[in-house]
Amino acid sequence: MTLPKLTKLEHQIMEALWNRGASSVREIQEAFPEKDRPAYTTVQTMVYRLEAKKAIKRVKKIGNAHVFAAAISRSAAQRRLIDELLSFFGGRIQPVVAHLIESGKLTLDDVDEAKRALRKLARKDKPK
Repeated sequence: MTLPKLTKLEHQIMEALWNRGASSVREIQEAFPEKDRPAYTTVQTMVYRLEAKKAIKRVKKIGNAHVFAAAISRSAAQRRLIDELLSFFGGRIQPVVAHLIESGKLTLDDVDEAKRALRKLARKDKPK
């Protein structure tokens, strides 16, 4: 199954569902900071779009309110976003890594963690 491409607002709605669990449209709307909170109808429209994209699903109905839950995981959505970013750079990670280093967002701990993950992957790929 290919993961749907999500807009920034759709990602924010997904974050609310990943953090809070199954929620109604009102609960999703209230998860936004009051200062930047979109209108109820805007959230409702985006929720229905996410449902059409199969990113979320209705899990129950309480009175007139439908309750929705994430149908895709946070890590799957993050992988999709990273793949999109890398495709922008022709699949090359060097420009992204260079930016992370120059901006101070890549730490030595991050590099050590990456080394451990690469060693683990190399051990997995070795023929036995």
